Amino acid sequence: MPTISDARILIIATDGFEDSELMDPRQTLIDRGAQVTLASLDTKEIAGDNGTKITPDCAVDQIDSKAFDALLLPGGTKNPDKLRMDEQVVYTVRKFIDAGKPVGAICHGPWLLVEADVIRGRTVTSWPSIRTDLRNAGAEVVDKEAVTDGNLVTSRKPEDIPAFTEAFIQLVESVEAPMATA
Repeated sequence: MPTISDARILIIATDGFEDSELMDPRQTLIDRGAQVTLASLDTKEIAGDNGTKITPDCAVDQIDSKAFDALLLPGGTKNPDKLRMDEQVVYTVRKFIDAGKPVGAICHGPWLLVEADVIRGRTVTSWPSIRTDLRNAGAEVVDKEAVTDGNLVTSRKPEDIPAFTEAFIQLVESVEAPMATA
């Protein structure tokens, strides 16, 4: 069984991310030895809702999903709303899910899962204001701090970050071997 220190994690975010939902899981993953790459719509510095700034490692259109073992999608209201309008981002999310690779989405991040049409028949959670969208996309919605369904883990809010991050790490570590496709 792989460990998180063997994993190559892709995070996709843009301006308007929820600061703690990007920075806290990212730092935990780095502290545990994972190789973490932040992709955005371009390589310009992005800013969180509360002022945190970070420069992406690359643009989404420069990534090869085959080079990564898992995908993490932070929330914030503006971040996933902008990202779900980008065809390459939506395609990338779909590729990770379809390949069976671990995907984590917190707060409003599951909007990207709706846009990629990958939650039909899945059990998920999210920030309360997007739960109707999740239901309309065919998901069963529950109110728990972290929900794992197959290769997908979802969470509700910043206060759930520790449970979300641990569930994401457990999911990554449960994968038998890094996937060759995505």
